[in-house]
Amino acid sequence: MKIAVHAVGRMKAGPERELADRYLDRFAKAGPPVGLEWAGLTEIAESRAQGAAERKRDEAQRLDTASAAGTALVILDERGKNLSSEALASWIGERRDQGQRDMLFAIGGPDGHAEDAVRKAALVLSFGSLTWPHQLARVMLAEQLYRVVMILSGHPYHRA
Repeated sequence: MKIAVHAVGRMKAGPERELADRYLDRFAKAGPPVGLEWAGLTEIAESRAQGAAERKRDEAQRLDTASAAGTALVILDERGKNLSSEALASWIGERRDQGQRDMLFAIGGPDGHAEDAVRKAALVLSFGSLTWPHQLARVMLAEQLYRVVMILSGHPYHRA
């Protein structure tokens, strides 16, 4: 299964970007033996529309354009399910085993995601009820993707 990330906003060079890139590189190298391939990161600029609803709608349209038909969409949202790492690994592994070909994780802009995008999601995932800066959310997602591979492969990186 190919896994990609779609992010509203561009990360500048710096320690957060380096850390996210490090975990995504680890994911790309470790994923294929367990049937997970890194399909890349798409960064889009924040919408310049005046209102929050318009910005979310514009960003949702660009998310639709980025995802092919049949892609399992995972929306990151503070109102989503707060899964353990093991539960996330299990959920991804089940989709892989059921023949899901593509999965796209979406990190929204400052206004969040449009309700249309949330309704289309196979999973709405939360990293807790706190609001995280975009850069840290991306680092945490990258690390969790790598951790999923480690869990699915039985590697001791993840110690519960």
